[in-house]
Amino acid sequence: MKKRTGKIFALLLSLTMVTGMLAGCGAEKTEHNDAATQTEAAQEGKKTFVFGDTTFNAENEESNINPHSAYCGWACIRYGVGETLMKINDSMELEPWIAEGYELVDNLTWKITLKDGVCFSNGKPCDAEAVKKCLEDLVAVHERAAGDLKIASIEADGLVLTIHTVEECPSLMNYLSEPYGCIIDMDEGVSDDGIVVGTGPYVATELVTDDHLNLVKNENYWDGDVNMDEITVRTISDGDTLALALQSGEINAAYGMAYASYPIFENDNFNFTSVQTSRSFYVQMNYASPVVKDDAVREAIAMGIDKESFVSVLLNGYGYVATGAFPDTVEFGGSTLNAKTYDPEGAKAVLEKAGWTDSDGDGIREKDGQKLTIKWLTYPSRQELPLLAESAQSTLKDIGMDVQINATADHNTIVKDTSAWDVYVGANVNCGLGDPTNFFSTHCLDASTKNRGQYHSDKLEELAVQLNSTFDKTERDQIAIEMQQQLLDDNAFVFCSFLKMSMISQANVSGLTAHASDYYELTADLDIN
Repeated sequence: MKKRTGKIFALLLSLTMVTGMLAGCGAEKTEHNDAATQTEAAQEGKKTFVFGDTTFNAENEESNINPHSAYCGWACIRYGVGETLMKINDSMELEPWIAEGYELVDNLTWKITLKDGVCFSNGKPCDAEAVKKCLEDLVAVHERAAGDLKIASIEADGLVLTIHTVEECPSLMNYLSEPYGCIIDMDEGVSDDGIVVGTGPYVATELVTDDHLNLVKNENYWDGDVNMDEITVRTISDGDTLALALQSGEINAAYGMAYASYPIFENDNFNFTSVQTSRSFYVQMNYASPVVKDDAVREAIAMGIDKESFVSVLLNGYGYVATGAFPDTVEFGGSTLNAKTYDPEGAKAVLEKAGWTDSDGDGIREKDGQKLTIKWLTYPSRQELPLLAESAQSTLKDIGMDVQINATADHNTIVKDTSAWDVYVGANVNCGLGDPTNFFSTHCLDASTKNRGQYHSDKLEELAVQLNSTFDKTERDQIAIEMQQQLLDDNAFVFCSFLKMSMISQANVSGLTAHASDYYELTADLDIN
């Protein structure tokens, strides 16, 4: 931590000694002169804004802003291009957005009434027929959305949309607030570079993957005035470069800042907007691994990670220790769960009993001639993940494990080869929809698209069927708690911490607000004085 902080301050010192060094920062693909662009725009009477983001990149399956592709809906909704039928408020509850309201007609039929007057940025009305075309294309091309929404057919009549599902889907309205549910104009289509036309306050004009996205004000925005005329979203995946860019005025605000950099901005020249989220840093076990499929090894890993130190020291307290998949801020959170806590001596005993011993005295245990080596796969664009890897490498070594870290932007390719890793460690918003279903259906079940480690539990599959056919919220919450406990009993996942998400901006920026779901960032309220 000290080494990382020292690096930042050394760079800042260099910045004060040499002017103009940031004109083409770091490993960016193209040069930017955002300050000059802003000055020119100001002379034309335009308000401009530059936003730096470490996570808008192909590494995070966000190569563009087409919500029907991978996880690109996150960029679509975050940057104000797309909006969903429903949205999640800061109490993690559903509220209408493009929709006026909805009605559960029967367990397989939902009737949604759209707001009158909503239009796409090209001026075309966003009526039920337009939404129907959008959702039909979504489930045709997006495997995860098709599995979540379970749509059998859709009917459109003016502003009334009727959705029939193939089976009971109590979470349908929640799923329609997921970023892939951004409503886009399918008649306009998707450009070659992944630009779409949505209903949000901004219109995308240029997109270069892993570099930048240019936006302009939506002159046809249906929900009031838009303050900013032009916005550039810059991909700055290196945390130190991001800190330098904000410090120098090259950008106006930043998302994904390394916690070690926070002290630089804790002064009157900058604003923080922060909120506790359900973004979890978690370990997912690979059941195809000859080492990790050993119950004792998974249990020892769970007991050998010091969550408290990770949060208090490496995260500087900008987070909180996790027990289960969901935070205590929701009814189905982890307060009643029983999870393994940091217990290195207990972990050693578990391994010893299972036959993992250090027979040659090199500090690493063996069993049947095999070293207890853990191949740890993670990625660097979430600044905290390499820190978690280093922390776990140290504490797991103390119990006799050799942790070999592979922190790479190519993790999505490598993870497909189950022989290349033993644990996958990532970050995920586990209940951004205000409902538990999404995490389980995406990560933990036989049909899950992100069940990277081939985990299977008969009990979990049975509980999932119950969850997905139960409409009563109290019953759903209890089932979700039982499902989390099953994951913990199997040591299939280790939930290390939840993120306190912050965006940092220059002091003259207003209307940039952190939200608990982590979906909404650039809105019509964004302003700069």
